[in-house]
Amino acid sequence: MSTKPVKAGPVITLDAIMEACESGDNMGFCLACGAEAYGVEPDARGYVCEGCGARKVYGAEECLIMGVGV
Repeated sequence: MSTKPVKAGPVITLDAIMEACESGDNMGFCLACGAEAYGVEPDARGYVCEGCGARKVYGAEECLIMGVGV
């Protein structure tokens, strides 16, 4: 029996999310590629990533609520 390796997602740390929340710079993160996004509302969900084009950019505060990085 053959098994496919599971592809790990990007690593977005809790420290990075907390720093983004505290900065006041309206930062977010792409959950597809891990890129930082700027000018993103704190409650953003599903914005388009400028890096990879996926609709997976979430505001830092939203990431915190969702448990990303925990």
